[in-house]
Amino acid sequence: MSENKDPHAARSGTSVESVKLVYDFTEGNKDLKDLLGGKGANLAEMTNLGLPVPPGFTITTEACKVYLDSGEEPAALRDEVSAHLEALEQRMGKKLGQADDPLLVSVRSGAKFSMPGMMDTVLNIGLSDKSVQGLAKQAGDDRFAWDSYRRLIQMFGKTVLGVDGELFEDALEAAKAAKKVTVDTELEAADLKKLVTKFKKIVKTECGRDFPQDPREQMDLAIKAVFDSWNGDRAKLYRRQERIPHDLGTAVNVCSMVFGNLGPDSGTGVAFTRDPASGHQGVYGDYLQNAQGEDVVAGIRNTVPLAELESIDKKSYDQLMQIMETLENHYKDLCDIEFTIERGRLWMLQTRVGKRTAGAAFRIATQLVDQGLIDEAEALTRVNGAQLAQLMFPRFDEEYARSGEGVEQVGRGIAASPGAAVGKAVFDSYTAVKWSRSGEKVILIRRETNPDDLDGMIAAEGILTSRGGKTSHAAVVARGMGKTCVCGAEELEVDTKRRRMTVPGGHVVEEGDLISIDGSSGKVYLGEVPVVPSPVVEYFEGRMHPGADDADELVEAVHRMMAFADRKRRLRVRANADNAEDALRARRFGAQGIGLCRTEHMFLGDRRELVERLILADTEEEREESLKALLPLQKKDFVELFEAMDGLPVTIRLLDPPLHEFLPDITELSVRVALAESRQEPHENELRLLQAVHRLHEQNPMLGLRGVRLGLVIPGLFTMQVRAIAEAAAERRNAKADPRAEIMIPLVGTVQELEIVREEADKVIAEVEETTGTRLNLAIGTMIELPRAALTAGQIAEAAEFFSFGTNDLTQTVWGFSRDDVEASFFTAYLEKGIFGVSPFETIDKDGVGSLVKLAAKAGRETRPDLKLGVCGEHGGDPESVHFFHEVGLDYVSCSPFRIPVARLEAGRAAVTSAGSDHR
Repeated sequence: MSENKDPHAARSGTSVESVKLVYDFTEGNKDLKDLLGGKGANLAEMTNLGLPVPPGFTITTEACKVYLDSGEEPAALRDEVSAHLEALEQRMGKKLGQADDPLLVSVRSGAKFSMPGMMDTVLNIGLSDKSVQGLAKQAGDDRFAWDSYRRLIQMFGKTVLGVDGELFEDALEAAKAAKKVTVDTELEAADLKKLVTKFKKIVKTECGRDFPQDPREQMDLAIKAVFDSWNGDRAKLYRRQERIPHDLGTAVNVCSMVFGNLGPDSGTGVAFTRDPASGHQGVYGDYLQNAQGEDVVAGIRNTVPLAELESIDKKSYDQLMQIMETLENHYKDLCDIEFTIERGRLWMLQTRVGKRTAGAAFRIATQLVDQGLIDEAEALTRVNGAQLAQLMFPRFDEEYARSGEGVEQVGRGIAASPGAAVGKAVFDSYTAVKWSRSGEKVILIRRETNPDDLDGMIAAEGILTSRGGKTSHAAVVARGMGKTCVCGAEELEVDTKRRRMTVPGGHVVEEGDLISIDGSSGKVYLGEVPVVPSPVVEYFEGRMHPGADDADELVEAVHRMMAFADRKRRLRVRANADNAEDALRARRFGAQGIGLCRTEHMFLGDRRELVERLILADTEEEREESLKALLPLQKKDFVELFEAMDGLPVTIRLLDPPLHEFLPDITELSVRVALAESRQEPHENELRLLQAVHRLHEQNPMLGLRGVRLGLVIPGLFTMQVRAIAEAAAERRNAKADPRAEIMIPLVGTVQELEIVREEADKVIAEVEETTGTRLNLAIGTMIELPRAALTAGQIAEAAEFFSFGTNDLTQTVWGFSRDDVEASFFTAYLEKGIFGVSPFETIDKDGVGSLVKLAAKAGRETRPDLKLGVCGEHGGDPESVHFFHEVGLDYVSCSPFRIPVARLEAGRAAVTSAGSDHR
């Protein structure tokens, strides 16, 4: 089935032929964007408001979808277009392309969602060798007529006939050079007439046909070209980038022409009702005298600020200001307006809710609340988590990056984690940590990162890799830590052994050289680009108060929007945090507990040796000794966590990863053993380690001995962790604190696994309660991260007090692929082919993984109505996924500390956009 088929027609059983395919501007309104596209719906709305809109009609997106699906226009379309064209001709008192007084029209694209510059437009349709004479006579201006005709041939040739646009540009430049002028307005009628002849020759040479002289043929071909442009490469790329569905199609707007190129009393411009960069109120925009719309966009001539229109044409300026106020009050938002003045008469060609920067979005939302135009709930729909994240990262001074001394862009990768970072190049984690402790700022450069690089990643200002994508290890960890990261910069040749990186052109970056990376654009620079700090993070950290004298107005706007979100949201937001430092930061950022504490991170560094001893233990006594040594260290960690999160829930996941991850690399270990043997040096411990590595080796360790299976196979491992949690909780409770620990068993696939571990855990907790004389009330639950667990959730809920959906592993097991492997092999191809609109590791796969989450939540609550439900995968901080978790009826989401404000904001937005639709 084609991606462009219309599901509505199929469902209703209604033939597209019986559906209205063309709407006059007087027939639509702004709520018909699905059918008329954004441009057509807004032209209709302005017409309804009585604003000066040139008459015209809109061909619907339904017609486009039929054309894209079948390769042919709907049979009824031609007759409907003819009827609307005839009505337009009667209204205008002239016919399309009429020789003595031609009606001219523009044909413009207009999809539901704004896709600026991605699809096609053709102006001045109806001009021909005959009608150009009539236009000149009616306008009393030969130059204007021939200028309009050459524009038509140029746009039509490039857009409709596929002629290389450079050929027309070269001919235009040659004409100006011959005349010894620099701008096209200095070309006279005779020059433009010659240019028309040249342009027609280009069309004939390149296309093997003459430029069409039949005005209806021009219009029909232009309509088809707009339909075809929906599936142009640039449009598809833009839709993928902006997550716009590919099956919407575009509408086509046929509008009677008004001319801004009739002389100095004419012109064209773009206006914004507020500054789209800052959100400040005022007069913003550009105006260009004696020009048509594309001249403003193309930058062929320098525009003047819109405010100067007041001195050029005060009547039109005053009328425009009134219309801008009308539109903003009507749409209750920043409006982006395109207009033309034809001999002193103002015409509105387009309006839409304007795109804006992240900062402007927050300022404008609060301004509109203060003006009484919108309420708090509506304000939350005007901002989003992606914008908030953008405001939170430090950023480079872009002007300096382009032209500053000692700075050169040398590469570009994937913008994996936003922000700006400057530091000395280092090529391994050890050096990163060492230099960082000496006060140096460093950028960790690797081909790709792995869990062993964690210390270096923490120490570094930013991470740069030559491999990997947006969901690679480097990217996921960096986003979680709020670190700047650029991944997959393939043009950079990283040589970690020689501690150097070669950039295009052959320049070598040695260890210690200063580099800058921009995680918002993916750009990599040699030298130091100055960083502009983010006041929004200072606010979340508590170092800047919104009411203070030095507070940024943006901070005040963010503060108010966060307050709106917190008042509206139902979902609670917790943090994924493994230590007290992260927990405290999470709490400052608004976390309402810890949803995932990964205890395996507590076994790294100096403690790794104790884990090695546990793995190598030959006897029960040796194993007990290792566990005994680990117990007080684990307890100390938990005491610190409970102290940081006093009064809030802390969900602790028992050990999850395969044990081989705590042992040295098999290749590295083999080399060490071989070298020791060749030198006849003692190597008993290395040999035992190597034997253990071989013994524990698995073909697919992520589906092997890990999670609950570890607790069942290695006696005492989980009970040691449970004891550490219970003793830490008892210590804090005896200190008059309020620890709220929750013990989470990972990778459960059947209720029997959970029942066995739970029985052992309950015994340990009871022992600690008896020994300390303290009632602990520790909840025990499980992660739902296997399809079988989701399918048997009703049974598992009998032994679990809470479920936490581990959506990272659930995505891997549902899809049947390993994230680390597939990203490097075929993810890019899947995204390009449209199989994925977005990576399922970035945004929850609602149809597959999401269905299991929904099913498990429902079944679990049927068994245990008070079952607490949460999610602790990276999806917990993804804006779109947060909305899904709200709708499914989860109690909380959990994400990395840096993403907590984003999750809070999106939880509030979810509550107001899907009021009453959650499935609790």
